[in-house]
Amino acid sequence: MNEDLQALINLADEEITRLSYEDAYAYLQRVLAALESGELPLESSLKMYEVGSRLAAYCAKTLEKAELQVQRWQEGSSTTVFDGWRGDELTG
Repeated sequence: MNEDLQALINLADEEITRLSYEDAYAYLQRVLAALESGELPLESSLKMYEVGSRLAAYCAKTLEKAELQVQRWQEGSSTTVFDGWRGDELTG
């Protein structure tokens, strides 16, 4: 396993919480790519899955905080539903 993947496996919770959303999401994408490759040994795959779960939880929490902030900015504390905003509409 290369050093880059080993560094991902060793990401501590404190390191994850210091990441920007964009960096955490990029790490999550790398974790998913490594898992989908099928080239990792079982033990490494399990560790990578654990890190991916923590990154996904952090990203979800960060997005939730952003949504709450937007909600506070909108009149009457109502939110606009963001479902479907995936960028697919822009390219397709």
